[in-house]
Amino acid sequence: MESALRSGAGEPGLKLIETLRVGSTPARRALHRARMAAGAAALGWGFDAAGFDRAVQVDPAAGLRLRLTLDAGGRFEATQAALPAMRAEWGLALAGTRLLSSDPWLRIKSTRRAVYDTARAGMPEGVEELLFQNERGEVCDGTITTLFFDRGDGMRTPPLSSGLLPGVLRAELACPEQVLQADDLPRVRLWVGNALRGLIPAVWQGLPAREV
Repeated sequence: MESALRSGAGEPGLKLIETLRVGSTPARRALHRARMAAGAAALGWGFDAAGFDRAVQVDPAAGLRLRLTLDAGGRFEATQAALPAMRAEWGLALAGTRLLSSDPWLRIKSTRRAVYDTARAGMPEGVEELLFQNERGEVCDGTITTLFFDRGDGMRTPPLSSGLLPGVLRAELACPEQVLQADDLPRVRLWVGNALRGLIPAVWQGLPAREV
């Protein structure tokens, strides 16, 4: 996996990304730091932990959404924005594109996001998030969130082997992993979430994504 990532580490404009909520708990900030450090190591980039900590010391008045990037030269850039309002419950549907579970780029958060952005551009009305499935029909990730579900025996989340990002909220909640087939989505209780928004109740809409 590391060699495959390093072969693309020199891609022009490539950056690692962490999106934090301003005022995040120290534990959550540490998880963001660890994930970015792991991504940098996989790409063969330098990572300054103290520099990360300085970069996230920002003014809450400038907005609750903090986007921190790291480039190949080890430079951090932080930008803040307001956090848009959201519905209390999100509608979910399947993305039209499948992901390959063995793709190492799924496991780091970077600006290499074309597949996610394209899927969001085709989102049906009334749907807030699209879920991807892999080549085996297993649900893996959302475009901007991690999936959580309950078959009746407690909250679960898909395993990394299905092909997904090791989310910060996922690490914080430490739910047991369990494979979920896309065909089972209408029959389970659903949530999606990320470190910025927290855990969000969700409902299966089953609408097809629009081709773009």
